[in-house]
Amino acid sequence: MANGFLTTHILDTASGVPAAGVRISLFRLAEDGRREPLAEMTSNEDGRTDSPILPAGAFQNGRYELIFHAGDYLRGKFGPAAGDFLDQVPVRFGIADAQAHYHVPLLLSPYGYSTYRGS
Repeated sequence: MANGFLTTHILDTASGVPAAGVRISLFRLAEDGRREPLAEMTSNEDGRTDSPILPAGAFQNGRYELIFHAGDYLRGKFGPAAGDFLDQVPVRFGIADAQAHYHVPLLLSPYGYSTYRGS
C-alpha cells in the first residue's frame, strides 16, 4: 500500500492572502485520454484543503489533473469581469513515487498564475 499523499495550497498573490472557497477537482488521467474523477474539495480559510486531496492508500503512480475553479473566487474578490480570464486553472502532473508527499500549490491573481512542486 502506498504511503504518499497529495496536498495543495492556493495563495491570492494580488491580495497577499490565502484563497478561501476555491473548488478543486482531481482526476486521474488514463492512457486513452479519459479522466477519472477522484475527489472534489474546497479550500479553507488558509487556502488549503482540510485533508489530503488524495490520501495514503488511494495514492498511486500515474498522470493526474487538478482543476482549480478560480473564476467564482476571482469574481467575488475583484469584480464581475475578473473571473472571465482564468475561470478554470488546470494543472497536469505525474506521480512517479507513490511513497512521497506531492504538494501542488497555486499562486493566483486575476490575470496570471504559477505552480510548482512544493514540499
